[in-house]
Amino acid sequence: MNFSFDADIILENEMARLQPLRMEDSKNLLKVATEDKNLIRYSPAQIYNEEFLKEYVSKSIRERKAGSRYSFSIFDKVRNAYAGSTSFLNISNADGRLEIGGTWIGKSFQRTGLNRNCKFLLLAFAFDQLGAERVEFKTDERNHASRTAIEKIGGQLEGVLRSHTVLPDGFRRNTVYYSILKDEWNNMKSAFISTH
Repeated sequence: MNFSFDADIILENEMARLQPLRMEDSKNLLKVATEDKNLIRYSPAQIYNEEFLKEYVSKSIRERKAGSRYSFSIFDKVRNAYAGSTSFLNISNADGRLEIGGTWIGKSFQRTGLNRNCKFLLLAFAFDQLGAERVEFKTDERNHASRTAIEKIGGQLEGVLRSHTVLPDGFRRNTVYYSILKDEWNNMKSAFISTH
């Protein structure tokens, strides 16, 4: 696998456009990030005010430069509006694997098919263009909406890492791991978008 942090990766279909997160996205995403304080309550990051969102975007850009995370803005082409963010994380070219995560989408864009379209674009890029062998997902054990979404796209439960990540309120969450393997993707991709 040969993931390049220097490349400007733009992924799109008729519903979604993913492009590298930039500082100006602090303004583009402010409305969806701040409309619900609990939007990413299970995440170690916070985005519910302008200062938090700016730091989130700035940190994401620094992490791209450091070669540890590649974050995207999510633009809903149907509604003509910025909807959230998602990322490639824990990228290991030598092992042919990466993680899709750090995903948050504003409440009004949820259950519209947008997230599924974003996941399709990211999975197709990882498996079909990069030649990845494995894509990973992880979430808070308590985040049933996220777990259901991962399972709906074909993520296979691998296990729970106990007391894994500290959240802003000091709570130590259990983290649930899922994955999709290359052969599984090859079998599911033709029906991916049409299946809800």
